[in-house]
Amino acid sequence: MDKISGNSPSYNLNNIEELENSPLKGMSILFLGSSITYGYGSDAIAFPEYIAKRNSMTYLKEAVSGTTLCDNEESYIRRLKKIDTSLHFDLFMCQLSTNDVGWNKPLGEISNSFNIDDFDQNTIAGAIEYIIGYVRKTFNAKVSFYTSPYYGNDMYYKMTQLLLKIKDKWNITVIDMYNDKEFNDIPDYLRNFYMVDPIHPSKAGYLEWFTPKMEEALYKSVK
Repeated sequence: MDKISGNSPSYNLNNIEELENSPLKGMSILFLGSSITYGYGSDAIAFPEYIAKRNSMTYLKEAVSGTTLCDNEESYIRRLKKIDTSLHFDLFMCQLSTNDVGWNKPLGEISNSFNIDDFDQNTIAGAIEYIIGYVRKTFNAKVSFYTSPYYGNDMYYKMTQLLLKIKDKWNITVIDMYNDKEFNDIPDYLRNFYMVDPIHPSKAGYLEWFTPKMEEALYKSVK
C-alpha cells in the first residue's frame, strides 16, 4: 500500500453503496470547517460526501482550506453567518481547526453565559461557543464537533481539552479522534495509506477510518 493508492478511483463516490435502514436517512446535515472537511488531499472528496452518500442524506459543505475558528475575513463564523437561514438542517458538524494553532490564536476562556453576544469571537473558546449558540438558535440542529487524529501538537491538545469542557457546558457531541488511543493505534503502513501528510487524509482514510467513527457518534446523537 502507498499514499497514491489511498486516492485510487475505487474510492470515488460512484462506487459507494448506500446503507440500508440508516437512522440518518432523509436528514440534512451542515458541515463547517477547513481543509480536512474540504478534502485537501483527496480531490475535495471527504467524509461529508461519504456520510451523505452512505446514509441517503442531503448536505451542505462549507469548507475553506487554511481558515480558522477565530474571527477574520474567512473565519468559520463569517462563513456560517452567510448561510441562508431559511435552510433546514437536522445535524451540524464542525471541525476543530488545526489552523488556529498555526496562527497562534488565543485559547480564551469558557463563558458563564449562553448568550452569543457575550462570546469573544477572537478566541478559540469564544468562537466555538458562538458557533454552537448560533447554530442552535438559527437552525435548531444537533451540534457535533470533531478533532483531527493525533499528530503530536501540544497546542492542539489544549484545544481538544477545551472543547471537551465546552461539551459538558453545552451538551454537544464531540468526536475526539485526537485523544482516542484505540483509534490512533494503527500500523504505520496503514496510516501512510490513510493519510497524505500528518494532517490530511486520503479518500481511503476518510471512508475507512474517519467515516465509521463519525457515523457511530452521529447515530447515537439522533437516538
